[in-house]
Amino acid sequence: MISSLEILIPKNLNEALSLLVERKNNCRIIAGGTDVVPGLQQGSNRFANSELLIDINRIPEIKSITQTREKISIGGAETFSDMLQNQIVKEELPLLWKACSTIGSVQIRNRATIAGNFVNNAPCADTVPALLVYNATIEVESLSSKKEISIGEFLTGPYKTKLNKDEIVTRINIPIPSKEFRGDFYKLGRRRAVAISRITLAVLTKTQNHMIDEIRIASGAVTPIGIRFSDLEKLAKGKYADDKFLKLLSQKLGEQILNVTGLRWSSEYKLPVVQQMFYQLLKEIEHG
Repeated sequence: MISSLEILIPKNLNEALSLLVERKNNCRIIAGGTDVVPGLQQGSNRFANSELLIDINRIPEIKSITQTREKISIGGAETFSDMLQNQIVKEELPLLWKACSTIGSVQIRNRATIAGNFVNNAPCADTVPALLVYNATIEVESLSSKKEISIGEFLTGPYKTKLNKDEIVTRINIPIPSKEFRGDFYKLGRRRAVAISRITLAVLTKTQNHMIDEIRIASGAVTPIGIRFSDLEKLAKGKYADDKFLKLLSQKLGEQILNVTGLRWSSEYKLPVVQQMFYQLLKEIEHG
């Protein structure tokens, strides 16, 4: 049961940021509400002492998707349905588009927002691996400052980020990938639909005559937070992408995940699945 809460709906970004300064000790940002509302209903410690909700869903400054020659900029309050219907995202950022399509149900996608997905920084946040391999940066604003940092730097630990109480994630900026890149996104849940992720993988590769010029690898759910595997990326650079090397790279991914997470009760089944799915992704990308 949710206790009585005050809800304010600012008309613009400046008004929302001013409210955060005035009421920062007891307020919480809400956009789609698909995380905050269930958390309040369940009495989650993450939402303890919340007395005020600031609804930013109607702020126009954080509700658009634009493209320049260098980048695509996505407003933090864009819903997953908005993104799935957007041709820029579908054509230029297919891994992110696919990740968005796997999230929840239609009803959830109609409400949930891209910034809400990673500001919460749950291990199962589906968009994070795709944003990591796309080298996304995050614009964060307060009443007194504006900064831009990489998503990898922004995410610090399970349910933890560098977002301060007086700040809002306003935009996600993604450099437009070269057409030479090919990639894919994979999600495994406990059922086919409306499932929380157990494993997510995102891979982008650029090859020439089967030689790997560049590869970007990121995981989610199977690691405490979404991460890039920079050591594997360096190992693969300049290598010939034959079956033997792809199997070796898949084996190394399992070892890297084990180093990050330590041995868990789920390792026995998760690691072989991750390794096999990573291998299959690489094969399909290389020969697809």
